[in-house]
Amino acid sequence: MKILHTSDWHLGRSLYGCKRYEEFRRFLDWLIDTIEQEQVDILLVAGDIFDTSIPPNYAQELYYRFLHKVSTTHCQHVVIIAGNHDSPSFLTAPAALLRVLNVYVVGSAMEDLRDEVIVLRDNTDQPLAIVCAVPYLREKDIRSVESGESVEEKGIKLVAGLKEHYAQVCDYAQQQQQDQQQQQELYSQVAEPLPVIAMGHLFAAGGKTLHEDGVRELYVGSLAYIGQEMFPENIDYLALGHLHIPQCVGDNNHFRYSGSPLPMSFGEAEQDKQVIIANFEKGSVDIREITIPRFQQLKQLSGNLDEIQSEIEALKQQAESVWLEIIYTGKDVVPDLWSQVEEMLADSKLEVLRIKNEAAYKGIVVTDGEGETLDDRDEYDVFKSCLQAHDIPKESRDDLMQSYKEIIHSLHEEDPNAL
Repeated sequence: MKILHTSDWHLGRSLYGCKRYEEFRRFLDWLIDTIEQEQVDILLVAGDIFDTSIPPNYAQELYYRFLHKVSTTHCQHVVIIAGNHDSPSFLTAPAALLRVLNVYVVGSAMEDLRDEVIVLRDNTDQPLAIVCAVPYLREKDIRSVESGESVEEKGIKLVAGLKEHYAQVCDYAQQQQQDQQQQQELYSQVAEPLPVIAMGHLFAAGGKTLHEDGVRELYVGSLAYIGQEMFPENIDYLALGHLHIPQCVGDNNHFRYSGSPLPMSFGEAEQDKQVIIANFEKGSVDIREITIPRFQQLKQLSGNLDEIQSEIEALKQQAESVWLEIIYTGKDVVPDLWSQVEEMLADSKLEVLRIKNEAAYKGIVVTDGEGETLDDRDEYDVFKSCLQAHDIPKESRDDLMQSYKEIIHSLHEEDPNAL
C-alpha cells in the first residue's frame, strides 16, 4: 500500500501582488500524474489547503477539479485536514458530498475524538490502513483558560493538551488495529497489523523555517513546540503540515513535513520542493522523496547597481520567464532605481516583483512605491515601529507587544464562515 503525503498548498496565494493561478494549476496536474504513475492508494493533505479562510473562486475551482480528477485515478482515498490558514467550516461544508468521492475532510477537533480515526478499506472491503486525521488544534480545543496565566503557564498547558489529544486518538487507533486483526484471525487470515498513520498541522520543536515564508506562530509564545517524544509510539508514519521546508521531526525518518509545493517567498527560490511516498509492505515502510518541478522560476538578486545589471544580463541570455526580487545594497543613493531596473529588463522575459532600496529608504515603513513597503514588514514589525515613533518607554514595550500578539492570534483563531 502506498501513501502520498503533501501539505501547505496555500491555493490563492499571490507573490507581491502577482497571481499564481498557473503555477498552482500545473502543480495539481503534476500531482495527478504522479499519483497515477506511482499507483498511490491513499493521498494525505496535511492542512493549509487555501491561503485564506475565504479563498478566491479560482482557488476553489482548482481544488474541486483536482479532487474530481483524483477519483478517476488508482487512488482509493483522500484524507484532508484543515491547517491554521483554513476555515474549518468552509472546508467541511461539502464533506458529505466529497465522501461520495472517498474524500474525508476533518476541519476541526471532533467532540468525540474517535471520529478523527478513519479505517480505510480497498475496493474489496479489505482494510488498508488506519488514519488518525488530527487537524490544526486551536487553543480552545486543547486547554482551558484561566485568568492571570503567564505565557509560560499557557505554553505548558498547550503542550499537555496537544500530547493528550494525540494519545487519545492513537489509543483508539490501536484498539481498531487489534479489532481488525482479530476479525482476520476469525477467518483464518494471516495478515500484518494495519499501519497506523497520523496526521497533524503543528510546529514541532527544532523545525526549520525561513524569513518571509508566511509561517505563522500557531500559539502565543514559543513553548508550544512538541518534540518527537510527544507522539505515541504506535504511529507508523506521521504526515505533518505547517512548515514549508521539507524535513524530518528530530531524527525520526517516519515523522515528516512534506513542505509547501511552491516557494512561498524569494528566500525559498532555490529550495527543492517535494512530496513524500511511503510504501507499506510486509510490516515495514519504505520512504521516498519525489522532487516537484519548478513551474515558475524565481530569483533573488543582491548587490550594487553594476552587480545587479551583470546578473540581469546573464539571466536575459537564458530567455526564460523569471520573477525577480532585487535587493540594492550599494552605498550610493539611486532615487530612480525602479526606472533603471526596468530599462535593464527591456526586451526580456524577466519581471521584477519587488525592489528593496536599502540605501535610500532605510527605516521607512511606507513609501510611494520605491523602497521599503508594508510587504517588507509583518504586523509585529509595524507595531514595533509605532511604539518607537510614539516614544513608548522601553520598560513598557514587552508587555504591550505580548498583548498585541494575543490580539493578533485571537483574530487568526476565529472562523469567519462559522455560524
